[in-house]
Amino acid sequence: MTQGPVQNVQVDLAVAGCGLAGVASAYFAAQEGLSVVLCGSTGGLVFTSGYFDVLGYAERGNTTPLSDPWAGVEELSAREPAHPYARCTPTEIRSAMREFLQFTAEAGLPYADAGDSNFQACTMSGLPKTTWAVPQTMRAGVDMLQSSLPCLVVSFAGLKGFSARQFAAVLSSRRPNIRAVSCDFPGMEGRSEVYAEHMARAMEVPGACEKLAERLRPHLADAKFVGMPAMLGIHDCDAVCHKMAELLGCPVFEIPSMPPSVPGIRLREAYELALSARGVMLLPRHKVLQARQGGNGWTLDCGARELECRVEAKNLLLATGRFLGGGLQARRTGIRESILDLPVHQPEGRSMWHRLEYFDLRGHELNRAGVQVDDACRPVGVDGQPVYPNLYAAGSILGYQDWIRSRCGTGLAVATAQRAVAALREQAV
Repeated sequence: MTQGPVQNVQVDLAVAGCGLAGVASAYFAAQEGLSVVLCGSTGGLVFTSGYFDVLGYAERGNTTPLSDPWAGVEELSAREPAHPYARCTPTEIRSAMREFLQFTAEAGLPYADAGDSNFQACTMSGLPKTTWAVPQTMRAGVDMLQSSLPCLVVSFAGLKGFSARQFAAVLSSRRPNIRAVSCDFPGMEGRSEVYAEHMARAMEVPGACEKLAERLRPHLADAKFVGMPAMLGIHDCDAVCHKMAELLGCPVFEIPSMPPSVPGIRLREAYELALSARGVMLLPRHKVLQARQGGNGWTLDCGARELECRVEAKNLLLATGRFLGGGLQARRTGIRESILDLPVHQPEGRSMWHRLEYFDLRGHELNRAGVQVDDACRPVGVDGQPVYPNLYAAGSILGYQDWIRSRCGTGLAVATAQRAVAALREQAV
């Protein structure tokens, strides 16, 4: 097969990785007036619930959720100075999150945040989750958990991965007055399997809200809240949610369901449009095949499988994630950073990767592996010095943290992205 023409691009910053850390890095850099190219797969975003966490649990092994994430961040930074959060102050993290929420709202997905505290939000299992910010379409679910007013939870025939009956059964031990019902989605009657994304796109067709409301109205009874899996539109979900609440006469809220999740699809599509509008060049199906540092910048060979675009960048920021995102690779000889073979903080041997008990509350040391950085979020070597002066890293690729267990994924991604871009800008000046 003959290779097509190679595109050549010159930018101030190349961001490798299209998850939340990559998106945030590209946004903050564009806000600084830098030219940016963002490359990598955006597929990881569809695994998100849509919730934005800052810090849910302060210590390894602690099962008590934090009510104040900002005090928790301060305590965590003092106790674990190598944790990426220690590179930022709580004020900087809060400022970064506020700005990112504003960007997300401008992209068409308004969020509600809990201010000085954390929310308790719904999950598909019925167990509450500690988080700091939720999509507006899920905000009424937070209120429902704090109320004892009657609530109707709806599931749809053929939709896998969400059961209103299970949700109600689990939550009923914590919160009374939960009823469950299952019905056919209008226009998809009789199907053995339906998909949340298809339902969400169907909800944006004129008349769809009225048809669904008509189907649900006989089941309302005394319900003061109505919850359903996340499927209330893709590009105009807030308006669809308000419309359903108006038609049913009570607050309506979405509940995250199994990936690929509709909230994740919304974020991916909204961010792609919003970043393009800000001048960011997107290479969403390209990965970094090879990176070379020379002179005053970087040369990146990018493509799906073979060279399709050559990027010359003054600076490079790694937001490639861990094992799922491809930023780290687990091998028999150890854990390797995939693009530049950077030093990786990791257990001394494979026997120390995991604890004996899978559900050990302290977590597994493998999940704290990653790249160590300085205060400017530049990867450092064993001597503690930056490996390259114009190389940065942000998000879950950073070591000394277990973002899943501590519930700090979005805060970690956004705060370190802003810290890295600010340091890059300072160095350029």
